[in-house]
Amino acid sequence: MTTDHHLIEGSPASAVRVVVYENLQCGDCQTYRLMLDSALLPRFGAAVAFEHRDFPLPKHNWARLAAAAARYFDSIDPAQGVQFRRRTLAQIKQLGVDTFLSHVSSFAAEHGQSAATALAAIGDPRWSAAVEADYQEGVARGVVKTPTVYVQDRAFIEIFTEAELSQAIQEALAA
Repeated sequence: MTTDHHLIEGSPASAVRVVVYENLQCGDCQTYRLMLDSALLPRFGAAVAFEHRDFPLPKHNWARLAAAAARYFDSIDPAQGVQFRRRTLAQIKQLGVDTFLSHVSSFAAEHGQSAATALAAIGDPRWSAAVEADYQEGVARGVVKTPTVYVQDRAFIEIFTEAELSQAIQEALAA
């Protein structure tokens, strides 16, 4: 995966796109991730492309580092990128600026990657530029909170239900 591609779960060829602007240091993004894994992907994964965009909010002190690390793991293997995103979101209450680098190192080592290479990737201008491009795209679309999820062009912002997203996805598939 290159820096100009986005991580997609589900059906990459689908005309129905669910695009999420996410922040890996966001509790509401953690809730969305759980919804995605438990309900949306099992129900719609064969028919819908779920695309990730990085939108690290400035108020979160390690979110931009997490986005760059996620991009690095995405580039090695999209499934590994998904696993990194899941684990990071699951552990946001235990992570901080002082523990985030060890989180990356541990994840890399557990997945057969060099911890030193993974840590160096966080500072790689390719990944930070890709994250910034997503962020600026989100700003241009009016994103200010995370998660912001677009089902086609319909926005769901910060707090929403699985039923609301499912209904919008069903409508998009029927169109």
